[in-house]
This record gives sequence, C-alpha cells and structure tokens, in this order.
Amino acid sequence: MHEGDMMAKNVSAQSTKDQFEDKLALIVKQGADVTAEEWLKAIEIEYGKVPLVFKRMGERPEVLISHLLYKGTVAQTSPLDPKYVELISMAVGAALKCPHCTGYHMQAAIKMGATREEVLEVILLSGMISNSSVLANAYRIIDDKLEKCIPCETKGPVRGAAAEKAAGKGPAKKKPVGKAAPLKRK
Repeated sequence: MHEGDMMAKNVSAQSTKDQFEDKLALIVKQGADVTAEEWLKAIEIEYGKVPLVFKRMGERPEVLISHLLYKGTVAQTSPLDPKYVELISMAVGAALKCPHCTGYHMQAAIKMGATREEVLEVILLSGMISNSSVLANAYRIIDDKLEKCIPCETKGPVRGAAAEKAAGKGPAKKKPVGKAAPLKRK
C-alpha cells in the first residue's frame, strides 16, 4: 500500500473502518520500519520523488505512518472527489507560499484527472483569497490601532516640569533670592 492507494477512494464491499483496521493489522504484521520504507518507495514511484517532509518523517517511521494514515483516512472518507481534494490541497499550498506543496498536489491533481485550465483557475482563486486575507487582516489591524492610537494618546515622552506635573508633584518651588549684603572694606 502506498500514498496513492491511501488518497484514492477504495471501492470495496468492506467498510472504511474495516479497511482501516486491515491497514493497521498489516502495519503491525510487517513492522513500522518496513511499512515506512515500502510507502516511501511507492510514493517515489508514483510521483517521481519523495517530498522532503515525508523523508524527514521517515526517519521516525511511527510519525510518517501516523501522518499518512491520517491523511489517507481523511481523503478516503471525504465526500469530495479525490481530484478536488488535491486541487484544494494545491490551492492551500499556493496560498501558504509552499512551492513544494503546490507542485506535489498539482501533480497529484493532474494524475487524478485535473486539466490545465482547472489547475490555473484554482491557483487564480487561491491568489485572490490570499490577497483578500492580507488586506482584511491589515485593515483590521489599522482600524484597531487607529481607534486607540497609543502614541497619539500619550503625546510622546514627557520630560521636565511636565513630567513632574503629570506625576502630580508640580514644579519644585524655588527659594526667593535675597539681596546680598554689601562688602565691608577694611
């Protein structure tokens, strides 16, 4: 079993839960190291290379296996067509500015029947939403900060007598200066 098998919907008389339990039984039977190695080889055969994320996860087979099981089960039980799951994944990768995610999921979407026009449309939509997100986030920050402009309210740093007055001390009182006594000459 490999990534492609996990992403594709299995048409089977067996329930999704039973299929999942069969996967788990096979993993237990052959062990995590063998399973991870087989899945990485299958991914490389299907996609031409193994994504770096999977390679690093493969250094800890239990992490790779749990990730791919989760990913595969979500895809397997999704009411969406696998092609659309991959197009959505590609859009998210593009929006997150992850070229490897975008490329990987674009390849997967094409393998599942996506056309060039669909790929380009999804990228256009993800760019539009990303741009809207940037603008909406920035405008909310501006609205929040301009309503409560902290530097405007404090009018900058306060120094000298103004600082004493702001602290409630008031200016220091000066002693009156008297006339000096005339000098006597001897």
